Amino acid sequence: MRALLVVNPAATTTSARTRDVLIHALASEMKLEAVTTEYRGHARDLGRQAAESDDIDLVVALGGDGTVNEVVNGLLHAGPDPEHLPGFAVVPGGSTNVFARALDLPNHPVEATGALLDALREGRERTVGLGLTSGTPGTEDEGVPPRWFTFNAGLGFDAGVVGRVEQHRERGRKSTHALYMRQVVRQLIGEPHRHSGVITLEQPGEEPVTDLVLSIVSNASPWTFLGNRPIYASPKASFDTGLDIFGLKRLSTLAVARYGTQLLTSSPERGPLGRHVVAGHDLTQFTLHSKVPLPLQMDGDHLGLRTSVTFTGVRRALRVIV
Repeated sequence: MRALLVVNPAATTTSARTRDVLIHALASEMKLEAVTTEYRGHARDLGRQAAESDDIDLVVALGGDGTVNEVVNGLLHAGPDPEHLPGFAVVPGGSTNVFARALDLPNHPVEATGALLDALREGRERTVGLGLTSGTPGTEDEGVPPRWFTFNAGLGFDAGVVGRVEQHRERGRKSTHALYMRQVVRQLIGEPHRHSGVITLEQPGEEPVTDLVLSIVSNASPWTFLGNRPIYASPKASFDTGLDIFGLKRLSTLAVARYGTQLLTSSPERGPLGRHVVAGHDLTQFTLHSKVPLPLQMDGDHLGLRTSVTFTGVRRALRVIV
C-alpha cells in the first residue's frame, strides 16, 4: 500500500518528536510519503494531487479539523467516488478533533495511529456522508465555489465566534476552550440581532422559517466538544443520513440561559427544546438566506461573509479507514 501523510506542523497537540514517531510507525507498515503543509490551502492541494494520482491508495491527515477539511476538499474536488478515490484516515492533532471523535476514534495521536494500523490490517472501513455548500442561484453569492464539510457548518452567531477565535490565533494565541468561551460571551454582547433574527430557512415543498438568530448545520453528532464533554445540538445527526439543522429565533438573556444550559446538559437522546427552537433532521437540501451579510463557518474555519448559502447532504461520499 502507498500512502500520503499530510502533516500540519502547527497542530496544537503534537510536537515535532511525536510527529516523527508517528511517521516511523506508519512507514513501517506501508510505503509512506510524508509532506508538511507550508501555507493555508496546501493540504487541499495535496489532497487533490492524491486524487489525481494513479498510485496513492490512502491519504492520512495529521492535524486538526481544519487540516481534515482541506484534505477532504482536495480529494473530492471532482466529486465523490469512494470506489476509485484513495481511502482517507485521520490522526487527530488539533484542540478539538470533532470529525475523528465523531467516528469514535481515539483522541490521542499515538493511540489513533495504533487504531489506524489495526484497521488497515483488519480491513475496517466505512463510507460516510458529507455536507456540501454552494452559492445560491439568483443571489450575489451565486458564483461562490462549492465546498465540502465533514461535521458541521454555521451561518451567523457561531461563525462569528469562530472568526473571533481565528483573529486571536493570528496574534499568536493558542486555541483553547477557555478562549472559545470568552469569544462566545463577547459575540453575544455584540450581537445586533439577538431579539429579531435575519436568517430565513427555505426547504423545497415547505413554508419558509423566518427570523432565525442562530443556525447550525450538523452532519454528525455531537456538534462539538467542550473539553471532554460532547455537545449535542442535533442528537440524531449522523454520517449515514442527510443533514440536520438547529436554529434559534431568540438570543435574549433568558433564552441564552435556557438553551445554553440545555446544550451543556445535552445527550445522544436529548437536544435543546423550546418554542424558540427550529430543528430539522435528515434533510437533503435547503437554503439559508440572510437580510444582511453574516459570517459562515465550516468545520471550524471562518470563510467570510455570505447572504445566501445552499446546503446539500451527500450520502456515501468518502471512504474512511476506521
